[in-house]
Amino acid sequence: MARFTGKKAKETPGLNMGSMSDIIFMLLFFFMVITTMRESTLFVKITPPQGTEVSKLEKKSLVSYINIGAPIPQYQAKYGTEPIIQLNDQIAEVSDIAQFVELERAARPEPDRPFLTMAIKADQTAKMGMISDIKQELRGAGAFKIFYNARKGVADQK
Repeated sequence: MARFTGKKAKETPGLNMGSMSDIIFMLLFFFMVITTMRESTLFVKITPPQGTEVSKLEKKSLVSYINIGAPIPQYQAKYGTEPIIQLNDQIAEVSDIAQFVELERAARPEPDRPFLTMAIKADQTAKMGMISDIKQELRGAGAFKIFYNARKGVADQK
């Protein structure tokens, strides 16, 4: 004869975790697609000058930036209030630009090296003498493709 036991407390069934990994990977893929990587942290304040003949760059991956401007307030005690040069994530002098160009070329694949463009992002209050010195250093380093960053302005119609 079979033995009958009393009613046991019913247990709740376990959660189906089969689709949980799919949801996690969809979220991971979504955030990887929409996230943009910051190229460098700016130590200088830049308000680009207005330009009337403004065009967009086609391949931004072939552009290296030279930032010129007054230091942000937290760095003014160390660097002063006069415009300084920032190359990637470090403050530099005009004499460091040739080495910067060589390092940027070395970081690019061989077929892309001739198309490397140096972009000068200068504050509108930066002195033209400093920009001219930078251009001379770029010429000496063989970087002849120079792009000046500007914001779109309205052309004066006389």
